[in-house]
Amino acid sequence: MRDPLSALTEAFTSFLFGKVETTRLPVRTSTGQAQAVYLPTAAPGLGDSGVIIGREVYSGKGYIYDPFQLYGQQLPAPHWLVLGESGNGKSALEKTYVLRQLRFRDRQVVVLDAQGEDGVGEWNLIAQELGITPIRLDPMVAVDAGIRLNPLDPSITTTGQLALLRTIIEVAMGHGLDERAGFALKVAHAYVNEQITDRQPILTDIVEQLRHPKAESAEAMNVDIDDVRAWGLDVALVLDRLVDGDLRGMFDGPTTVGIDLDAPLIVFDLSHIDRNSIAMPILMAIVGVWLEHTWIRPDRKKRIFLVEEAWHIINSPFVAQLFQRLLKFGRRLGLSFVAVVHHLSDVVDGAAAREAAAILKMASTRTIYAQKADEARATGRVLGLPRWAVEIIPTLTPGIAVWDVNGNVQVVKHLITEKERPLVYTDRAMTESSVDPGIDPELEWETEQRAALIEQHLNDPTQSTVA
Repeated sequence: MRDPLSALTEAFTSFLFGKVETTRLPVRTSTGQAQAVYLPTAAPGLGDSGVIIGREVYSGKGYIYDPFQLYGQQLPAPHWLVLGESGNGKSALEKTYVLRQLRFRDRQVVVLDAQGEDGVGEWNLIAQELGITPIRLDPMVAVDAGIRLNPLDPSITTTGQLALLRTIIEVAMGHGLDERAGFALKVAHAYVNEQITDRQPILTDIVEQLRHPKAESAEAMNVDIDDVRAWGLDVALVLDRLVDGDLRGMFDGPTTVGIDLDAPLIVFDLSHIDRNSIAMPILMAIVGVWLEHTWIRPDRKKRIFLVEEAWHIINSPFVAQLFQRLLKFGRRLGLSFVAVVHHLSDVVDGAAAREAAAILKMASTRTIYAQKADEARATGRVLGLPRWAVEIIPTLTPGIAVWDVNGNVQVVKHLITEKERPLVYTDRAMTESSVDPGIDPELEWETEQRAALIEQHLNDPTQSTVA
């Protein structure tokens, strides 16, 4: 029973002021409106171990990324695709990423630098700052004093040499070698490797054997020697371009002595090569195989292979197949392949659509800068981006990109420190972007503090620190 005093008090209050208790009506709303009553939350980051990129736009928290730290846990593969139109900050991202990775002593980077002006590549300033001499491939000076890379270098396996020769020829011809031409090339290569032992075999030796095959080459297959010569004629004409044509001097001699493959940064300067000529994919094929057999070693180093104008690789079936093997092989030896492409349509609509799809599938990290609306939709379909990300890509300002790290999609503002800025923005006409996406003093302090911790850890491994 209720307390008599409480009942009397309630009756007296109701008599004086009326009934004060009200009935609360139900609220009808949508889930979209109801979520406003919850506190704002941000998507989880990628952890605190790795290289500082910038800040996540919506939460303001720092964004840290490192494929070597994430591999095997959040990343099935350490390879990275960077997309976007010129002038939005791709070049600045690549350069600062490499500079920050090189803070670690177990990192090594190779860059194929296909852009530049004033006679030097876009990475020349960074190379100078690190005391590195770029490997400048230039057919205009190669005959006299330029750099040479020998496709028949003994450091490349015999199988690798033959595969490289086939790729060079197929890229130049635009189609695969038939069985007869392949046989003529194989016997010429075998004869040269067997007979020339007192020096490095060179392409001139292969061309000579294709033009003048030995009788034993024909006898092995019970065919006429004139047939072998005819089968190898087109192959000889293609290789002759590297020996006595517009690409002479770069590949038709022993590999230049003194190329330091142990340097922390290796820059192949391809800026003197016409980017729209067949020479560019040929160059990339030669450099790719040469690196595979001379640079990638099981020494526990983490290596980054960054390729500017990567559509020259992905858009050629033969070069793409070669790099597919490199990516699969390199994944076991700590290789992260970074491909920089302006438009995905340059790749998926090209002659190597199947090979391109395979390479894109291996890139578990995708960074997309501003694109036009139709290009953004096409990119979203190919990469499987969420709808909200596709819708904001055309609205992105320079320095801001959509990052998709194996399904973890966030919008990130790339930030640059004062020390990095002179190396990133050169104010040259051919530099991809002269737009500074912003310098964050807090990020600079954080970067310098992390670098100091890294140095302390390297000097005293017993101290614990993040990578």
